[in-house]
Amino acid sequence: MREKTALQKELDALDEPVRMLGETAEVLEMAEAEGESEFEAEISASLDVVEAKVSKLEFARMMSGENDSAPALITIHSGAGGTESQDWVQMLLRMYLMYCEKAGFGVTMIDEQPGDEAGLKSVTFSVEGDHAFGYLKAENGVHRLVRISPFDANARRHTTFASVDVIPDIEDTIDIEVRDEDLRIDTFRSGGAGGQHVNKTDSAVRMTHLPTGIVVQCQNERSQIKNRSTAMKLLKARLYEHERRKRDAEKDAKEAAKLGIDFGSQIRSYVLHPYRLVKDLRTDHETGNTDAVLDGELQPFIQAYLLKVAGA
Repeated sequence: MREKTALQKELDALDEPVRMLGETAEVLEMAEAEGESEFEAEISASLDVVEAKVSKLEFARMMSGENDSAPALITIHSGAGGTESQDWVQMLLRMYLMYCEKAGFGVTMIDEQPGDEAGLKSVTFSVEGDHAFGYLKAENGVHRLVRISPFDANARRHTTFASVDVIPDIEDTIDIEVRDEDLRIDTFRSGGAGGQHVNKTDSAVRMTHLPTGIVVQCQNERSQIKNRSTAMKLLKARLYEHERRKRDAEKDAKEAAKLGIDFGSQIRSYVLHPYRLVKDLRTDHETGNTDAVLDGELQPFIQAYLLKVAGA
């Protein structure tokens, strides 16, 4: 049923510009027959809309990857930079939440690890919507921030880093066996927000998959049962992605060669001082409107990356 719904959306998207072209042709014929030019602006506007829809369809053709239609699971980790880096994680989270709102994607928070003084050490959330992973996979990598640090009493310029890990959420379409003997499950009291409710019991869950060393955790639900279920879902998705990257030599090369979350490994730089510029180092796409980017205007960067990957 899910596949049927997705295919129906694609068919509807194809039918709409065809229908609009037919209606525009009728208006054009009527205008020519009656020798009237008052419909010229209407016809021109209609053709502009059709052209935009066709361009969108052409771009959507790039969403043909194995898991492009799946929801996305995103984890942001702080890197070199201490409190400054943890604040950068918080800024990136806000940026992605605003992007998802603009794109019409739904977001569910899974886990947050508060920073020592400010920001977040790490955060994990899921994103649902049409081709959520297909778009957001462009954000996978290290993001670099250069600015005057608000945490530096001497107002010096700091460079800091955070990594963004994007994997598809495909638990419902795959069968992965996780043996009990391969798991270590720890429970603990949730930290951060939640106060009188979540912090009274050991509701947070951390799962460690011993053969691979993959660790996931969830603490955003009040119920340990719900947190355990969400953690298992996240673990299965990470195990699937782990195996997929091992099988796919070309994509795995990128992951195996990944540098630390510091200098020389970034995919995109966000410079707020001494000048203002956001530049993607993979595509050379850049903009001086840093505020717009940090407010979620990521589509031009995502589109430039997907076009380059597709060889367009």
